[in-house]
Amino acid sequence: MSELTEIRKKYELVDLFCNLAEQPSPSTHEEKVINWIQNYCKDNNIPCTLDNYKNVVIRIPATDKSKDSLMLSSHMDVIGDDSPVKPYLEGVNIHAEGRTLGGDDKAGVANILLFAKEVANSNISHGGVEIMFTRDEESGMSGIHHAEFDKFNSKYVLVCDSDTLGQFEIAGASYTLLIISVKAPKGGHSGIDIADKTRKNAGKLIADIISKCPQGLFYEENGQTVTSCNLGGIVAGDFKVTNIINTDAKVSYSIRSSSRSKEEELKNEFRKVVDDFNKENEGIAKAECVFEEHLPPFEKSNDEYLPILFETSAKKIVVTPDITTFHAGAETHIYANKTNAKGEKFIPYLVGLATVCNMHSSREYLDYTTILKGHEVLQEFFKDFNRD
Repeated sequence: MSELTEIRKKYELVDLFCNLAEQPSPSTHEEKVINWIQNYCKDNNIPCTLDNYKNVVIRIPATDKSKDSLMLSSHMDVIGDDSPVKPYLEGVNIHAEGRTLGGDDKAGVANILLFAKEVANSNISHGGVEIMFTRDEESGMSGIHHAEFDKFNSKYVLVCDSDTLGQFEIAGASYTLLIISVKAPKGGHSGIDIADKTRKNAGKLIADIISKCPQGLFYEENGQTVTSCNLGGIVAGDFKVTNIINTDAKVSYSIRSSSRSKEEELKNEFRKVVDDFNKENEGIAKAECVFEEHLPPFEKSNDEYLPILFETSAKKIVVTPDITTFHAGAETHIYANKTNAKGEKFIPYLVGLATVCNMHSSREYLDYTTILKGHEVLQEFFKDFNRD
């Protein structure tokens, strides 16, 4: 008997995680894991349905309707193909042979599923529990974008998709693509026309613009990045062709911010650079900037109830809580900009219930002791959330 087999026999949650990991579920091809979850729910008296996009939805009725409902969420897809997933144990770390393990986010799904089994088959006094396991988080977030938000009653959402045990992330950055383009229509020959001051080179002009634009950290709070920008790529002419005065050039930037107001301040700095350029080069060249929001910001809520509650619950289980923000995107960003069946804006948090290292690579592993601790934190948190 292998070490992992022994651990799976000893700990129901580890076995549940391994069973889920063994179901290959690349983005938009989650059929196997959806089927496995449906069967698990059927066998364990967990009310389970699929929405119109085949996200898995679980609703456990309240035993005390005076208490608030709580929503939990994770995604079922993983980075990787549909090849077999063969977990093995090395120390306390679970790996997969020659491929990604899928700890992101099968660890979250496993923790929530066992929690659902415990709540659905208990007599404890609690508000309603709403759960959604989404499809296609990794490649396009189409699962969360197709979610039927107006069918959920919960205001608070725990998105169990952070990669470190004890993390409780209260804000996350948007992603906006900025394209600045320059057109200098006269062009010409780089020898014959080079002295004509009305024939400016778009490549040089875009470089002038870049030199005046912000780059890197724009705003921080308490040592944590709130707003930033980063130059992506520059396009101007043909690298092998030097006898043309370039007429077109462009540059791309990413803008990330967990504050709408600070993001707008940063955008205005870019706009000012472009406006000043156009005044200086009127009649010779023209620049424009186009902003495309790909992911809205997950802004910090003024409601501090859950962060304080999580900190208290984690400390009871001797897990160090890390109340923080993150400068990247997740499904929290979509929840934070949607409303529930009552017309209330969701208040989501990104929660770490296990430590997963080297995600999205063949070196990925999950420390199984952390997923066990994470489940204890979730149980304690739920008790505290429903305490009279």
